[in-house]
Amino acid sequence: MSDTTPTDNALDVLAARGFVQDVTDADALRELFATEQVSYYVGFDPTAPSLHIGHLVGIMAMAHLKRLGHRPIALAGGATGRIGDPSFRDSERELLDDDALEVNLAGIRAQLDRIIELDDGDGLLVDNHDWIKDLSALAFLRDVGKHFSVNQMIARDSVKKRLTEREQGISYTEFSYQLLQAYDFAVLYEREGCRLQAGGSDQWGNIVAGVDLTRRLHGGEVHGLVWPLVTRSDGRKFSKSDGTAIWLDPDQTSAYAYYQWFVNVPDADVVRFLKLFTFLPLDEIAQIAEAHEADPTGRVAHRALAREATRIVHGDDGVASAEAATSVLFGEQAFAGLSDAVLSDAFGEAPSVALPRTRLEEGLGLLEVMTEAGASKSNGEARRLVDQGAVRLNNVVVDDAQRRVTADDLVGETTMVLRVGKKRYFLARFV
Repeated sequence: MSDTTPTDNALDVLAARGFVQDVTDADALRELFATEQVSYYVGFDPTAPSLHIGHLVGIMAMAHLKRLGHRPIALAGGATGRIGDPSFRDSERELLDDDALEVNLAGIRAQLDRIIELDDGDGLLVDNHDWIKDLSALAFLRDVGKHFSVNQMIARDSVKKRLTEREQGISYTEFSYQLLQAYDFAVLYEREGCRLQAGGSDQWGNIVAGVDLTRRLHGGEVHGLVWPLVTRSDGRKFSKSDGTAIWLDPDQTSAYAYYQWFVNVPDADVVRFLKLFTFLPLDEIAQIAEAHEADPTGRVAHRALAREATRIVHGDDGVASAEAATSVLFGEQAFAGLSDAVLSDAFGEAPSVALPRTRLEEGLGLLEVMTEAGASKSNGEARRLVDQGAVRLNNVVVDDAQRRVTADDLVGETTMVLRVGKKRYFLARFV
């Protein structure tokens, strides 16, 4: 449950948890939250088949507002996703075809619905392609474009940097993105009574444009709110562009890998992330913070963060499997009951070798496996390592240099894990 009651003002709740950087009119928005149910929207462009934890900041903000009784509208940008948002990007996005966009939209819809619970009748999931696809260029320029000043559009930081600091510049396609996003707000105000658009701080210019356009087209008093773009204190970003994204799709990031990412965040981030990425009440987070301060090595806060963050995305079963895998992999017991996916996540940087599975039928000498996996330079060196007690197979010490391995020694579907010394791991995959 959330740490809120019906009398809590939504703006103050969001601010207390770290979701507020700028608001177009904080006093007016606070009054609006206090007097009526507010329909609000956040947009998500389908540039990949899954959202990642950078997007989770916005999803969690939406979920907290919903728990306070307000009405979420999640917008999947089927139209704007065909253009690409230029905000603070060094280069233009690759344009996706219709088939790729539909695949991406399907995955994103499922993730949004699971976390925000839009299927209970108290929220909406919309696609801006529905109202933009039939809009003619002439009508758009006449009814929308006339309300925008090119001088103001160029002056926005996200555009100005591309024009003055980057060799590639900016295409008219990307330049028009802010008009389309502004139009989304005006449409949602007219159709759904939407009074608030929220997003990351890189969206401030687009959101302000939407507030202004809605006022000009419909005379509506609407609001914008942005949260800080969240990064880790060690400089690691929440980004898919550098290949290190932590995805919300379990097929792309397993529950174990998701859990491990959070359990390994720097100490400086753990309390802040408890507020952003969990539904734990703030008073409970304060108690966890005190315990962490008293004994940082106990990692109470990290385990609470990993457990609760994983529960939101992967459910109770995901938490159970991640904690079980963590207990096995970082304990002294033999590895058992782990999948190839978990082993790959846990030992992703370890050297590995693929060997024919048929070689296990009559048993294969462990020394030979060690040599082929790179754990030793020769069978002779492998023998010496075994005699010294320095070799473990699936976390069990090997004391017999004549040991032969069979399919019964596989931990996952195809994998054996060799360890030499304290930290040198090697994988043998039998396929």
